[in-house]
Amino acid sequence: MEFVRRYLKSRMHIIILTMVSLILFWICFYMYELPIMAVIYPSGLVIVIILVSMLIEYLIRRNQYKQLKRYADNPDALSDAMPQEYELLGQDYVSIISSYYEEVRDMQQSYDGRFAEMTDYYSTWAHQIKTPIAAMKLKLDTEDTSLNRQLKGELSKIEQYVEMVMTYLRLDSESTDYRFREVELDGIVRTSVKKFSGEFIDRKIKLDYKPVDIKVVTDEKWLSFCIEQLLSNALKYTNKGTVSIYCENMALCIEDTGIGILKEDLPRIFEKGYTGFNGRMDKKASGIGLYLCKRICTKLGVQIQADSTPGVGTTMKIVFPED
Repeated sequence: MEFVRRYLKSRMHIIILTMVSLILFWICFYMYELPIMAVIYPSGLVIVIILVSMLIEYLIRRNQYKQLKRYADNPDALSDAMPQEYELLGQDYVSIISSYYEEVRDMQQSYDGRFAEMTDYYSTWAHQIKTPIAAMKLKLDTEDTSLNRQLKGELSKIEQYVEMVMTYLRLDSESTDYRFREVELDGIVRTSVKKFSGEFIDRKIKLDYKPVDIKVVTDEKWLSFCIEQLLSNALKYTNKGTVSIYCENMALCIEDTGIGILKEDLPRIFEKGYTGFNGRMDKKASGIGLYLCKRICTKLGVQIQADSTPGVGTTMKIVFPED
């Protein structure tokens, strides 16, 4: 019905012109007192001819409309979409659209090639840079001092930033692998916490960890990235106090006693590049970490939520679906 309405609207000028012409004929015949049948018969004949021609044109247009709908669903077929039943102007439009689409497709292929090259380069770079990081960690493990713990903490941050770069590049890649299986959430959390143990000790921040006794179906690697990012943020914005990890129903909660997040910033903290007031105070904030967490959680089928009070602390929740 939508196409019928649009077609009648596009041919409204023909309908109006026909009606005006017929009315003029009737007026002329009336003024010259000619027989009424002399105007009724040709008027009816004209109306029938116009209606038949409009019906034929409507059927042709409807067929073209269906073809265009198919091309909209399958743009790759547009380059061959020049059927003869289109009038000359219509063929010109199709030709222009086809040329533009070919140009866009070439640009997309070029972009995909450059993106693949960039991903390969950073993948190689990430693997290469992990070797000196591992070597430095081994050297720092030879002696347990405050300085060594600080240096190991900084190295862990470098590792995290490298992993963030790779996650950012792989997130939209078609080759990204998600392996869902049932895992103990407690094991993932303990492994993530262990990476930050040196920073907890060195900065004298208390860890209140309540074992998480639930099983979830998820991808362990990608979920670990989210948990580590939330722990990193909790430590970054907590100068003193406690970081608590506990389970609330089917939600993993990471709560800190840090500086908190302003109420006006809270709805936007998962936006790409958004740092808010705290980010402007901390010049090193990138606004990428929570954005990646949000994207990953969406792909994993879980929710990530934030609740915060400035000066009191922040609670981040990863909410798993209930069976």
